[in-house]
Amino acid sequence: VQLVESGGGLVQPGGSLRLSCAASGFTFSNYGMSWYRQAPGKERELVAGISSGAGYTNYIDPVKGRFTISRDNAKSTVYLQMNSLKPEDTAVYYCKSRIRALTYWGQGTQVTVSS
Repeated sequence: VQLVESGGGLVQPGGSLRLSCAASGFTFSNYGMSWYRQAPGKERELVAGISSGAGYTNYIDPVKGRFTISRDNAKSTVYLQMNSLKPEDTAVYYCKSRIRALTYWGQGTQVTVSS
């Protein structure tokens, strides 16, 4: 199993970024996917999740209405569209998959929101 995130970077407050997580090594369309983030000095937290068929999504309150999780099962890729970014969104963002009771993480991509 391999998860590879991309799309992070430096953006000004109010800006947008789209993160991607390319998955391989398992039947992507069979499993839900999640995005987490970890800010300096803080614990890793769930940001958003999406079911295998994309019929169900969930978000933590601080990102509701600003972030959108989606997936393309044909490309084995999950996305996180982040709009109206705030300095408090600064963190390393990770995608996660749980397969047969095992948890897999990507290497993370840094998102920095600063003027």
